[in-house]
Amino acid sequence: MIMDRLTEFLEAQMAAGRLPGAVVGIAYHGHVVLLKAYGHRDKARDVPMTTDSLFWIASMTKPVTAVGALLLVERGRLVLDEPIGTYLPEFAGWTVQPTVLDLLRHTAGIPEGLLGDSRVHKLYAEAVGDGMTGLTGEEFIDRLSRLPPLHEPGAMWHYGWGLDLTGLIIERLVGTSLGDFLQDEVFAPLGMTDTTFGIPKQRRDRFAQPASPEVLPDLSIARFHSGGAGLVSTAGDYLRFVQMLLDKGKPVLARKTVEYMLSDQLAPGTDTSRLHRPGWNPGYGFGIGLAVRRRIGGAPTPGSVGEVTWPGAGGTTWWADPAEELGVVVMAHTKAKIEPQIRAIVLQALT
Repeated sequence: MIMDRLTEFLEAQMAAGRLPGAVVGIAYHGHVVLLKAYGHRDKARDVPMTTDSLFWIASMTKPVTAVGALLLVERGRLVLDEPIGTYLPEFAGWTVQPTVLDLLRHTAGIPEGLLGDSRVHKLYAEAVGDGMTGLTGEEFIDRLSRLPPLHEPGAMWHYGWGLDLTGLIIERLVGTSLGDFLQDEVFAPLGMTDTTFGIPKQRRDRFAQPASPEVLPDLSIARFHSGGAGLVSTAGDYLRFVQMLLDKGKPVLARKTVEYMLSDQLAPGTDTSRLHRPGWNPGYGFGIGLAVRRRIGGAPTPGSVGEVTWPGAGGTTWWADPAEELGVVVMAHTKAKIEPQIRAIVLQALT
C-alpha cells in the first residue's frame, strides 16, 4: 500500500513538472523496508533514476559534521563550552565569544547574511554570500572573524555558518581535510561508499540533474570542504547514517553522545522566532546540528516528540523518529514541496 501511494504521489509530481525524479529510502525497526527510484536521473537524456544516483545534500551535511565534532569531544580533543577563539584564534578579538556549542546549535550570532536585511546581515552577505564561494577555508574564517556578531551568544537561534566553522575547527585539530577525517571515522565504518565533498569526476554521470539549473549551485567552485553544505551522497548512504542515529551511535558514537546530540540544546528564553517561522521548523527546538521536535502539536505535520531532521536546500530531506524506530530519506533535486505529503503517506502505514 505504501509503495502504491508513494508511486502515485511522485508520478503526479513528475507529470506536473515539479521534479524529474526521486529516490526514497525507509528503515523501520532496523531494517531497510524500501529503497526505490522514481522517474529520471537525467530527463533531457532519458536516463532513468537509479537507487545509486548522487544528490547534493546541502545542509544535510550539518548533522554529519556534527558527528565528526562529537567524535573529537569523546576523545577529549574538543570542548563544547570553550570559546571558538580557542580553536580559531582569528576570533580572539571578539569581545564576547560564542562557544563551539553555539556554532553547533546556530546560536553564535554568525548569520547567513542572505536571510535578513539588517546592516549586519548585509555585511555577512557581502563577505561570503551564500557560502558557495571560491574562498579557501582560511579566507572564509578571516572574513567572518572581521565582522560584528548579529547578537549575543545564545540569545537567538539564527541559521548561519556555525557548522562550516566547526568543520574548519575539525581540520585544524586533526591535521587533515574534513573529507578525509569523515571518510575514515564515519563513512567507512558505516559503509557510506558514495558520500564525498563535491562530485568525483568518475561519478559525474550518476549525479541527478534538476529540472531547472537554478535549483543547484555550482559545486565545482568550492575550495574547502564545507561542513555546512558540501556533501554529495545517495539515499542508501544517508539512510545508513540515519540508522546509526537510531541505533544510538553504533558503530561510530557512544550511546550517551547520541542521546546528547538528539536532545534540544536551546535554553529557555532563547529567541526561536526564526526557527519557528512558516516554512522552517515550527514546533521544534535544536540539538547538535539538527532540529529536534518538542511537541506533536504546533508543527504542520504528524510526528513524535524527539524526532530529528534537517533538510537540504536542493530538495533533499530526511527524518529519524527514535520512538517509532523509523528513518526516512528523500533524495530529489527540486524546489517543490514534497516532504509533508511523503511524511503523511509513510506515517499512515504505521500500525
